[in-house]
Amino acid sequence: MSERRLVGLIGTNIGKSLSPFLHEDAFAAAGVIGHYHLMDVSVLQDRRLKDLLAAARTAGFAGVNVTQPFKEAVIPLLDAVAVEAREIGAVNTVVFDRNGGTTGHNTDCSGFRQAFIEALGEHAARDQAVLLLGSGGAGRAVAFALMSLGVATLKVFDQDAVRATGLCADLVARFGAGRCEAVSDPEAAAASVAGIVNATPVGMAGNPGVPLPLHLVRPTQFVADVIYTPIDTELVLAARGKGCRTMNGGGMCVHQAVDAFRHFTGWTPDVDRMRRRFETALAEREARDKR
Repeated sequence: MSERRLVGLIGTNIGKSLSPFLHEDAFAAAGVIGHYHLMDVSVLQDRRLKDLLAAARTAGFAGVNVTQPFKEAVIPLLDAVAVEAREIGAVNTVVFDRNGGTTGHNTDCSGFRQAFIEALGEHAARDQAVLLLGSGGAGRAVAFALMSLGVATLKVFDQDAVRATGLCADLVARFGAGRCEAVSDPEAAAASVAGIVNATPVGMAGNPGVPLPLHLVRPTQFVADVIYTPIDTELVLAARGKGCRTMNGGGMCVHQAVDAFRHFTGWTPDVDRMRRRFETALAEREARDKR
């Protein structure tokens, strides 16, 4: 009998996630019968994060991914948190050991970093000022990734000014004074940066719009978005139309899934195969949406 594995995703508005296709194909490639189960709190409105974690543990899950709005809230519920995830202050991957113990990891940071290098180049942000929109769970991971890529000054804007200030304080403590600034006026900040990164949910299916006025984007800037539903947000499309170098959330989705699968199973999946599966699943999703 083939080995069986069960993993999943906890979050809101995740009905169009492509993670099930990526993980289940990786299981198949490893000769394992695996299922990736979506636990969408926008549907399961009476279920709390703590309850869903407990249910996954009881059901024998190997682990779960955690997405918006739970990447920070999950940390106090875990038995252990990996050093990098603790430093970032956000977890998107939780592994259950054989005794039901939980350990949190962050694969958003490594996923964004690798996707950024592939799409824009390893030196695109080095010694530059960059504007980051959003300082929640995804924003924190992206911020640490950008700092590791050599950003000179990261300007952080969030509707929650306290949250933005807290992220900057953590970055300064880790990377040194002068490397981060919480800004209250993203429009003014956009005029003086080499790139703009959106780590908010604005632009995602179910949350339409743009995270800042499009006229602020200049052709000389790079523009990146962590969203992949839709694959190209209005922000990315507008920036590309102006001649900007752009990055959508597809590469980050693939690379964070590669790292998450490794944490769940101990096996490293074929990145190229996972990328091809993402592209196929994306095309199938877009075809369904047009019907």
